[in-house]
Parts: sequence; structure tokens; C-alpha cells
Amino acid sequence: MFFQLLRQWLFAPIVHYRLFHNFVRQDFTGQFAGSFGGMVWLFITPIVNIMIYSFVFSVVFRAPMPVEYGNTPFVIFMMMGYLPWFAFGDAMGRASTLLLEKAPLITKVMFPVQIIPGVGTIVPYMVHGIALSLFLVYLMTQGYFNLMWFWVPLIFAFQFLFTMGLVAILSALCVFLRDIQQIVTLTLTSWFFLTPIVYPISLIPVEYQPWLLLNPMHNFVDSYRELILLGNFPMTSFQIIVPVSLFTYCFGGWVFMRIRHAFGDVL
Repeated sequence: MFFQLLRQWLFAPIVHYRLFHNFVRQDFTGQFAGSFGGMVWLFITPIVNIMIYSFVFSVVFRAPMPVEYGNTPFVIFMMMGYLPWFAFGDAMGRASTLLLEKAPLITKVMFPVQIIPGVGTIVPYMVHGIALSLFLVYLMTQGYFNLMWFWVPLIFAFQFLFTMGLVAILSALCVFLRDIQQIVTLTLTSWFFLTPIVYPISLIPVEYQPWLLLNPMHNFVDSYRELILLGNFPMTSFQIIVPVSLFTYCFGGWVFMRIRHAFGDVL
């Protein structure tokens, strides 16, 4: 039973490719439909937030840059953590309403509901992946390019799998417990500030820094910074990212598939 459910989860986007593709296209274009600025808002929101955080931590709190990053501007250091987080946070924020929005389909027709977490995760990652790619192009013009950049898509892919596993669990639980929406919002806010994204890890007391390895998003952020800004391979973070991402993806999918038959009774 376990492996049968897991197989259905893993191959859902392939078996139902046409439907999956249509939903992705619909959700992607729907984000900008009726908006005067269109995709411009994709860049305005993170840029404004980055400017605010950069001013607060680099000017007001005068947060010191880690020595290994040399003369790297604080705003570039911060963006390498903030942009990947934006994709993660956006997908997680949408998770609580994914199935609720598709309730008419789930309850009235034979619908492969297992494709919904994938759609709800891939669209934010496509949107914010564009922003990250454009920022990398800018960094290339500033002389930051190195061969380690070729590892970035792999790290981004593992982050996607990690996120999709969590989205699957949250979207399924929210069908039965609607209060999870508020819990997710509070958790994301806490998780964001507990991850050295808008501040350097040097602000955390040395005795507490090893505990950050238990924070998957810290390992992702650290990987992007080491690969892109330092040209180093983040071996320690990578050894954590791979098993955690694969386990979360498979476990989240199994939980989703295990309780999906009860969705119609509640929705």
C-alpha cells in the first residue's frame, strides 16, 4: 500500500501531464491577469522589502558582514537569501487554500487531486525563479560568475521538492482544520526571522550557530551564498539538503495520498 500510494504521487504530473500543464499555465497567467503592472509587481515587491531590510540591518543596526564575503555589498548578500525564500514563502502561503479553491472539481468529478500540490508549488517557483535568474544575470555583469553556479539549479530543485512535500501536508490538513491558515502565517514569519536571511549569521552567538543546521532553509540559503558569492561547494549543507528534501517530498506525498479519499466528504 505504501509503495503504491508513493508511486501514484511521484508519477502524477506525468500520468496527468496535459491536465497538470493546463493548470500550471492557468495559475501562472492568472497571477497577472487584470493587473495594470503585470509582471512588474514580481520585481517591485521583493525590491521594496529588500531595500527596507537592507537599510534596517546595514544602516540602523550596522550588522557586520562575514569576513569571508569581503567587500560584497550587504544588499547583494541579503538578496541571495531573500529571493529563494520568497519562492518558498509564497508557495507555503498558498498551501492552505489550494484544495479549498478547487473544491467544486474535487467533489463533483473524478479529478486527480494529487496534482494540485505540484501546481501550487511550481507556479511560485516559476515566478520567483525568473526574478532569481535575472538577478544572477546582473551579478554576472558585476564579475561574480564562477563554475560553481552550475550547481544552483540542483539546489533550487531540491528546495522545490522540500517545499512541495510541506505544501502537500499543509494543503491536506487544511481541508479538515481551517485554523491551520493562521498557524502557517505565524510559522512563516517566525521561520523567516530565525533564518539568517536579512542578517548575517555572525549576529547569532557562536554557541547557537550549530543549531542552525537543523533549519533546512538556512542550509538552502547558505548553499546559494557559497556557490554564487564565494565559489565554494557547500558540502555540509548539501549533505543535509539532499536527504531532508527527498524525505519531506516522499513523506508529504504519502500523507496526502493516504487521506485524499476523505477530501470529498469534508469539502
